[in-house]
Amino acid sequence: MAAAAAGTPQRCGPTTGEPLAAGGGGGETSLKADFERDGYLLIKGFASAAECSAMKDRMQELIGKWDPDKTLAPVFVTDEGQQLTNQGSSDYFLDSADRIHFFLEKDAAGDDGKLKPGLEKARSLNKVGHGLHVVDEVFKRYSHSDKVTNLVAELGWLDPVLPQSMYIFKQPMIGGEVTSHQDSSFLYTTPRPTCLGLWLSLDEATLENGCLWARPGSHLEPVRRLFVRNPKHFTERNTSAPQMVFEPLDADNKANEWEGKMPAGWQPPTSRGLYERGFKPLECEPGDLVVIHGQVDHLSLANTSPKHRETFQLHLVEGPARGVTWSDRNWLQYPAGKSFPSLRAERLQEQERKRKASALEG
Repeated sequence: MAAAAAGTPQRCGPTTGEPLAAGGGGGETSLKADFERDGYLLIKGFASAAECSAMKDRMQELIGKWDPDKTLAPVFVTDEGQQLTNQGSSDYFLDSADRIHFFLEKDAAGDDGKLKPGLEKARSLNKVGHGLHVVDEVFKRYSHSDKVTNLVAELGWLDPVLPQSMYIFKQPMIGGEVTSHQDSSFLYTTPRPTCLGLWLSLDEATLENGCLWARPGSHLEPVRRLFVRNPKHFTERNTSAPQMVFEPLDADNKANEWEGKMPAGWQPPTSRGLYERGFKPLECEPGDLVVIHGQVDHLSLANTSPKHRETFQLHLVEGPARGVTWSDRNWLQYPAGKSFPSLRAERLQEQERKRKASALEG
């Protein structure tokens, strides 16, 4: 894969992986046009090596301060059979919306829900979420940076707000696969879905250690199902019922064959079944960014290599100024009276600050 010059982000084609030309005529295409065609972008060199290192170092500091003996940190899984059992029945999961909570890999938790004795906590985590962009200055600095704000604006989001952030580990040798899904299933807005994912690679992500796979054009398909708060639990107060359930929306979609699962024939080394269904691997170098439309079908395979593959992921949606409402059925809900951080508000504040500074200089 061709490397971009330092500090010069480039986007890549979905088929070749080679950098595409910057927009501007002569047959060249814009970021927005590429995104609207494929439903995703691979932008080379979006974040600097220093930014990536700062986030990785900060995460190790947070892990160092975390006491797993005092936390019932549930195992985080994405396969259809276990997702409702784990995330769908966990207060710790639901309460993580604007906090920093730690989630274990499969087989890392004992019967008491805590980290098994003798396991290294830093090598047993699946992810940390979901409010890093709210409460931690290092992750907040990147999440609210000009580069993020400008990119989102270029793609057409006019009132973007940030509901969620996640630090994903994909641990060497044990990092599990992430099954086929659409982000809008979990982060839904009305009257239309508006979710956008920003997947920042902090390490090299390859076929060997579980890079992302996406299916170009699948963003034109409807949302297949929703992960929603179960009215039997929250409205009818039946505490034996799961907190979250999946609600099917598009029962006739061919992709339901592998929704919440892995397509037949996905297994490496050939992963022939993924290619046959149109999925393409998105290999990344540290600092590369994958931009993901909320309806794009995507997944990743397990990391069976000795190599790290850590990522920091942001998810944003359009806010109320665009007539868009965050669904009150979503799992993720901030405490009453607390709003999602607004990139638009910060952009306007920064423009006003610069205007006043310019006026003073004049």
